[in-house]
Amino acid sequence: MAVTDLLSRPARAARRRRRTPKRSRRTRLFLATASAGALVTVAIVLVTTQGARTPNPVCAVAPTISNNRYTFTPEQAQNAAIIAAVASAKNLPDHAVTVALAAALQESGLANLPYGDRDSVGLFQERPSQGWGTRTQILQPAYAAGAFYDRLAQVPGWQSMPVTEAAQAVEQSAAPNAYAGWEGQARGMAIAFTGQAVAGLSCRFTQFGGSAPAPTALAGALVSEMGSDLLGVPLSVKTGWRVATWVVAHAYAYHVNSVSFGGQTWRPDPGSWSNDATASAQVVTVS
Repeated sequence: MAVTDLLSRPARAARRRRRTPKRSRRTRLFLATASAGALVTVAIVLVTTQGARTPNPVCAVAPTISNNRYTFTPEQAQNAAIIAAVASAKNLPDHAVTVALAAALQESGLANLPYGDRDSVGLFQERPSQGWGTRTQILQPAYAAGAFYDRLAQVPGWQSMPVTEAAQAVEQSAAPNAYAGWEGQARGMAIAFTGQAVAGLSCRFTQFGGSAPAPTALAGALVSEMGSDLLGVPLSVKTGWRVATWVVAHAYAYHVNSVSFGGQTWRPDPGSWSNDATASAQVVTVS
């Protein structure tokens, strides 16, 4: 089994080949209770938060998704979740997430870099001088993902393009085939972050990162990134797992102590999902 580990990967933008200038184009809760085949269920993602809870925090895509084991930091997981969430808010197909993740893996290693070649910054190394937005805007992951998708949508036939060609059409890199090397990982991550897989992402840590956020911060982030508060409302199974995965990816920063969905519960220690037939139909948040 091959292992791709981004945990200690150097900042790619600091040593990457220079591309040509870019064109200036313009839970609360979820528990799936319906029988198999039902399109809509009352999906409940139970989210509990408490206390301060990192030696070696790590996130990983479920081994059932790919023959490769993809591991990364909670920050990288959160950035990947944001990329997927923005695609959902824009009603884009899952292929868009694969393209965007491949681009971000190549350009920044899924790190929100405040530097790069010339004036490039952020997840996608977008350039203010090339019409991507201001430096401040580009350093907001949700904005950067939205800007990437807006340009992707202008590429004729991108939906059926190979990942590397679609990414190159947006990035206009001097190494147009570089994104192909990330296609497998991007696809595996997209399966998890778009809710195509059950329990597609796990994160393990024993201590939270940073100060405890406000009780409403998690729901506010979900609205900002995915377009609406999808905690505790009826959802399809796929959407429910998308949201549950999003919460797990944000758990380290937002001090989430557990996530329950579809008869399973995730906890940061031991950092895995387990069967939970008693998953509640309530949203519980404890600061």
